[in-house]
Order: sequence, then structure tokens, then C-alpha cells
Amino acid sequence: MISSARRSNYRVTLAVLSVGVASFALVQSLTIPVLPRIQDELGTDPTTVTWVVTAYLVSASIFTPVAGRLGDAIGKERVLVAALAALSVGCVVAALAPNIGVMIAARVVQGVGGGVIPLSFGIIRDEFPEPKIAGAISFTSALLGAGGGLGTVVAGPLVNTFGYAWLFWLPAIVTGVAAVAAWLLVPESPVRTPGRIPLLPTLLFAGWLTALLIGISEGSREGWGSALVVGLVVAAVVVFAGWVVVEQRATVPFIDLRMMRLPAVWTANLVAFLVGVGMYASFAFTPRLLQTDVDVAGYGFGATVTEAGLLMLPASAGTFVMGLVSAQLARIRGAKPVVVIGCVVAAVGLAAIGLVHEQPWQTAVASGLFGLGLGAVFASLASLVVAAVPPEQTGVASGMNANIRTIGGAVGSAVMATIVTGHLGRGGEPHESAYTAGFLFLGAALLVAALVALAIPSMSSRELEDALEAEPEPEHVLAD
Repeated sequence: MISSARRSNYRVTLAVLSVGVASFALVQSLTIPVLPRIQDELGTDPTTVTWVVTAYLVSASIFTPVAGRLGDAIGKERVLVAALAALSVGCVVAALAPNIGVMIAARVVQGVGGGVIPLSFGIIRDEFPEPKIAGAISFTSALLGAGGGLGTVVAGPLVNTFGYAWLFWLPAIVTGVAAVAAWLLVPESPVRTPGRIPLLPTLLFAGWLTALLIGISEGSREGWGSALVVGLVVAAVVVFAGWVVVEQRATVPFIDLRMMRLPAVWTANLVAFLVGVGMYASFAFTPRLLQTDVDVAGYGFGATVTEAGLLMLPASAGTFVMGLVSAQLARIRGAKPVVVIGCVVAAVGLAAIGLVHEQPWQTAVASGLFGLGLGAVFASLASLVVAAVPPEQTGVASGMNANIRTIGGAVGSAVMATIVTGHLGRGGEPHESAYTAGFLFLGAALLVAALVALAIPSMSSRELEDALEAEPEPEHVLAD
């Protein structure tokens, strides 16, 4: 049992966790609008510079559940400090990078910071008073969603005023301070999963995930039928199958697949995947739509990076505001209805961006609508996942949920790129109808997420824990 004295510091703990989560979310999206500037500064080509995003995506996808699993096993506070320190060091290296190779390596190190997401949720569940858990998770989730959108807003002014290196100096300073604060102020959580981290299941997990994400990322550039893409996807499928077999037989699994089969867990993960499809692609392609020169393509506003960011500011504001009130809404109506309604509202916002963009204010309103829906989903979905598993599996479960959302983002961005770049018109710009079709696709993904959310069972955490314990034990014939 955690003493009341330790729990009395939960507000300080929340402040530290909030800084870490917000910093990671900013680093995740800051580089996307200014890739051409990074390309020019480092003297590389358009294909190579995209690895600034791909390397980070792959690294974060791997280390998010790995850090969650490590935190569950050896202590969440110490792994949180390590994740924040890695994010800070990676940002320093990126700010000083003399060439694209060093920049890509730095982005891989930054991806380790993805562990702050599951570790923060786990610490909140372990350390906070019971009545404060849902609100704290909602607030942290709101920061995660709002920070991702805010990165596209501040990137332009930051680069224009201080230079592109400050895309990394600023989060390096903030996360460095957060790492020290976490070390000094965040108490070590007593909830642990006994046993060591299994090497073989972890390596197989990293293998299939890396092959899948690189294959998806390269699909829109190399062609979906290219030997490289097909080979990577086939390799991902084969390694994934091997990983499932090993996990089921391992004495100490990396991911408890019995837990992943629980109705409350797999439905929440599928919702997260579909939300990722819409969210990440919209962050990447809305600025492109806004920056299109109307004199060349016949649509768009010819906005600068800064102007496009300002038009997307309502999305970040809506995400944050709705995240703050979602806990109260969930307390009144239940978390599941909030997720369902949030998905529908976000879908309407995405469809509106694609269908109605003759005036800047129309895009701003649609963006705000999307943000409101996204904030409701982010805040309430995280609470559902945390409540669905035993305390000692909070880290790995929430890590996998965030990871699956990232995979959805990779899929959505690749499909969106294929739709948009497959229909080029005047001046080499995509046809306006291509953007319309793309955003309608993203909206449809959110509508499907709403339908899936209806299937999330309304069960208490005790009922879900009993369901996990009732699952048959796997054959313990393969020790790592």
C-alpha cells in the first residue's frame, strides 16, 4: 500500500510527467513542416530527409512498449528518467548535427523518449489517489494530443526566428530539466512484474515492427509493388508469426498475449489504430493543402509554414480543452460514449477540411472540430486501457496502445500520400479532388473507429482482471 505521505506529492509528480509528455509530443511533430529547411541546411535530397521522420517513427514504436515493459519490471521512475535523458541527449545531438547521417541517428535516440507515455500512465495509476487517476490520465493524454498538433504551429516561427537547430535546443533544455526533476521528485512505484525482460521475444517484436514500418513508409515513394516494399512486408509477416509462437511458449513473455486478447484491450487498440490513421496523416497533409499556391493549382491559400500552423492552432486548442473536461464527462456518462462521440466529431472535422476549404476560416473551424473530437478520444481511451489491465501490466499495455496508434499513423500517412500524389495536375500539384478524397478516407477511418468503440465492453477493472486470470496459461516450454 502506498502511504498517504507519498501520495500527497501527486501534484508535483503530475507537473513533472506533464512536462515530459508535452516535450515528447512536440519533438514528434516539430520537424514535419520544416523538412525542406532541414534538407537545405544539411545538403541532402528529398528522399533521404524523410528518414528524419521515419527513423524517429520506428524507434519510438519499438521503445514505447519496451520502456513500458522495463518500467513494469524494474521500476517506472528510473526508466522514466532514462527515457527523458535519452530524449534530451538526442535533441542536443540533432541540434549540433553536421550532416544528415548524424541527424538520423539523433532521431533514433530521441525515439527512446516514447517511453514517457506508458511510464507516465503507470506512475499515475500507482501513485495517485483513486479519485484523481482518471482526471490525471485525461490531462496527460490531452497534452499528448495537443502537443502533437502544437508542433506544427510553432515550428515555423521557431525556425524563422532562431534557426532550425532550435527545433531541438528548446526540447533538449526542457526535457533535461524534466529528467532531473523526475529523478529528484517522482517517487519510485512499488508495483512490479517479477521476472527479467525476455531477449528473444523482444528482438522478434522489434524485427517485425521495424520491417513493417519501413515497408509502409517506403510504399508511397518506391511503389507498393516494388521488390523492397514487398520484401519488407513479407518479412514483417513471417517474423510476426514467429514472435507470436515464441511469446505463447516463453516462460516470461515480453507482451502477455492473453492480456491483448481481452475484449476491452483489443477493441481499444483497434480504436487507437484507426485514430492514428486519421490523426498523423491530417497533421502531415493539412499544412500541405494550406500552403498550396492558388495561382498555380487553383486552390489553397499559399500560406507560409507559420500561417499554416496558425490555421491549425484550433486543433491543438480543441484537443487540450476537451482533454481537460473529458474526465468529468466520462464520470457522468462513462468513458465509452465519450470515445464514440469524439470519433464522430473528429470524423466530421476531417471531412470538412477536405470538402470545404475555400476560405481560411473554414479550415480553422474544421480543424477545431477535429481537435475537439480528438481530445475526447485521447483522454478517455487511455483511461479505458489503464482500467482494463492489472496494475503490474499498466506500462506495457498503455505502451502497446500508443504503439498501435503510431502504426496506424504510418498506415494513414502512406495511404494519404498515395491518394494525393497519385493525382497530379497543374504545376505538378495534386488535383484538389485528391485532397478531398484523402480527407474523406481519413474521416471514414474515424467513423469506423466509432463503430469499433461501441464494442468496447463496459466492465470494471476488477471484472477485467478476473477475466485475465481466467485465461488458460500458455505452455511454458521455451525459456528465453
